[in-house]
Amino acid sequence: MRRKMVAAIALAWAPLLGGCVAHAAYDVATLPVRAGSKVVDWTTTSRSEADRNLGRKVRKQRERDAKQARKEAKMQAQEAKREQAPQQ
Repeated sequence: MRRKMVAAIALAWAPLLGGCVAHAAYDVATLPVRAGSKVVDWTTTSRSEADRNLGRKVRKQRERDAKQARKEAKMQAQEAKREQAPQQ
C-alpha cells in the first residue's frame, strides 16, 4: 500500500520535476556562452561608448580651457589696473 502511494506521488510530481531538470540542464549548457559574451562585453568598447567617452573628454578640456582663459583675463585686468594707477 505504501509503495503504491509513493509511486503515485512520484508520478504526480514527475511533470513538474522534469521541467525543472530540463531548465537546469539548459542553464548549465548555456552558462559558458553567456559567461563568454559577458567577458567580451567587458573587454571591448562599443562605438556609442567610445563616442560618449570622447564627448566627455572634449567637454572637460573645454572647461579647463575656459577656466584658464578666465584666469588669464583676470590677471590682465589686474595688470591694466596697476598700470593706470598713479605712480608715487
